[in-house]
Amino acid sequence: MTASAIRAPARSADADDATLRRAIAASALGNATEWFDYGIYAYGVTYISAALFPGEVDDAVLFALATFAISFLVRPLGGLFWGPLGDRLGRKSVLALTILLMSGATLAVGLIPSYAQIGWAAPALLILLRMVQGFSTGGEYGGAATFMAEYAPDDRRGFYGSFLEFGTLAGFSFGAALMLGFSLLLGDAVMHDWGWRIPFLVAAPMGLIGMYLRSKMEDTPVFREQVAEGSGALPLARLLRDHKRPMLVVAGLVVALNVVNYTLLSYMPTYLHRRIGLSPDEALLVPIIGMVFMMIFLPVAGHMSDRIGRRPMWRLSLIGLFVGVVPLYMLMATGLAGAIIAFVLLGLLYVPQLATISATFPALFPTAARFAGFAIAYNMSTSLFGGTAPAIGSALIGWTGNDLMPAFYMMLACIVGLVALRFMPETAGRSLHGDPFARDERSGARNSF
Repeated sequence: MTASAIRAPARSADADDATLRRAIAASALGNATEWFDYGIYAYGVTYISAALFPGEVDDAVLFALATFAISFLVRPLGGLFWGPLGDRLGRKSVLALTILLMSGATLAVGLIPSYAQIGWAAPALLILLRMVQGFSTGGEYGGAATFMAEYAPDDRRGFYGSFLEFGTLAGFSFGAALMLGFSLLLGDAVMHDWGWRIPFLVAAPMGLIGMYLRSKMEDTPVFREQVAEGSGALPLARLLRDHKRPMLVVAGLVVALNVVNYTLLSYMPTYLHRRIGLSPDEALLVPIIGMVFMMIFLPVAGHMSDRIGRRPMWRLSLIGLFVGVVPLYMLMATGLAGAIIAFVLLGLLYVPQLATISATFPALFPTAARFAGFAIAYNMSTSLFGGTAPAIGSALIGWTGNDLMPAFYMMLACIVGLVALRFMPETAGRSLHGDPFARDERSGARNSF
């Protein structure tokens, strides 16, 4: 079924254009702050591992990547805590708190004394702060996507929702560019000594600006309508019982989404440097160029999803990545030019998924279960498969000696995503009022693959 057959012209939110723009900015800046942290951590992992971990270089880098994954193990707890709270108290209140926790923890990472100064307390503090970041992120992403979706017009939710992911790449690119810029400006010795800490300190003003923008917004019209009608959030047991189908669909799609995401964006600088042999600066430059191209095409893909539907966009991306990832990884191994071309093409194949996250996932749940259902399913899947992707990719190469193992892992994830897509109802153009899975059951419709 195409979006044109189900599009409703009415808005899901009675928001004027100025309010809508503020809602987009408030959502996107929080997401940018979250991914700014991922950017500086992923692109500074060589410096972080040398400063805060003991042992040989290979072991220290693996420990640093594993610490990156540890934060994701806490995300489901964040989803379980923040999600129901957001459905009960409102999206705005939760989002103001999560951005403060997230930016404060990122700032604190830059202040941790080195392993040479305090020994094992250094990696212990890093792990603790990464857990705080993971806990706050468990509510941040689901809340920001829900906030964005509930403010956007029904017939343009894909287009406006794509700007949330524009914030993702903008934050990640900004963090990467800062790390690269300071590396070029200060040199390798100074970066290992203290220069790597500077980008972490930038998180504080970003968080304060994001909190200010969010505090000035009203909660979403959809949530306010629910409150006015006197209907509250669903108890957790009922959520898990009555809405397990959309949660399983989201979890399956997120396997594909985030294995690709964290392999491309977080692990790639390490992979390009250590496995392909690019210089540290070249390894940072390649993904930055790729992300610029991705940012350009995000709104285009979001707009296309409003026209033809979310399912065709996801299908195009999953099949394209499955077919193209191994040849493109082989092209990447030919040198700097090949790495740039391959990364750009992989990024563009991934864009149809990335651009439609905040339009696709929140729409699968009714309002009373939207924040919690999305946050719990998204973070459970991300913690198991997304955040662990860099460490798994590195470990698989070490065990097999095959540099294409991350590509094979991405192919497996795409298969899981295609299976989940088979059971996802089309939601493009539909109102956020109601339950799309219940509609499909009443109509007896079956989704064609």
